[in-house]
Amino acid sequence: MEVHTPKEIIRCLKELSDLKKAEFFPRFFKTGPGEYGEGDKFLGVTVPYQRSVAKKFEKSINLSQIEELMASEYHEVRLTGLFMLVAKFEKTKDSLERKRIFDFYLNIRHQINNWDMVDGSAPQILGGWLWDKDRDILYKLANSENIWENRMAILATFHFIRKNDFKDIIALAEKLLHHPHDLIHKAVGWMIREVGKRDYQLAYDFLTQHYKNMPRTMLRYAIEKFHHDVRTQFMKGNI
Repeated sequence: MEVHTPKEIIRCLKELSDLKKAEFFPRFFKTGPGEYGEGDKFLGVTVPYQRSVAKKFEKSINLSQIEELMASEYHEVRLTGLFMLVAKFEKTKDSLERKRIFDFYLNIRHQINNWDMVDGSAPQILGGWLWDKDRDILYKLANSENIWENRMAILATFHFIRKNDFKDIIALAEKLLHHPHDLIHKAVGWMIREVGKRDYQLAYDFLTQHYKNMPRTMLRYAIEKFHHDVRTQFMKGNI
């Protein structure tokens, strides 16, 4: 098998960069002083191009090389590394290898520092590994002072929700109900909405119990797929 280096991958990404995107992405991902993505740098490469690069190189790159990519100052390089890591996890049937990738993911989680990185990897790797195992790590992540670890815990449950297992998202939603950041409000609301697609009554009952005390953004995300009249009643506090 041909072996590729992180430098080759970065060079490939740079060749796909777009100056206008490089100027736009820092604003979109809130990289200004005091914002959640403060200081992050961008090449200006769109996600479809990143995925194409990941697909090209994923078979010929190892975890130590992905670790090099995850140390990059550029957002797209790190995200491309995550796309390759997810592909490796999903394509292997070897339990030891999947555990190795899961552990590796936890070890490099400090480099997973924006919502797109979390959302594109936590359901597959964290959720995928923990599906039939003890899930205490999710509650440790939820208790972290790091917003991205909090979001990892929530998004990991997407894997469970798709399999009609709702226990952990309900527990985590209650734990994070009063989180100070709207990115967590959005994530919790999104997952409750996904629960509602599969078990309307469970989502409805959860919201009936908590909606008057939850952030409005969380509520709006959660009820997005409800009937218009029901949404109106929730927003007016008439449930």
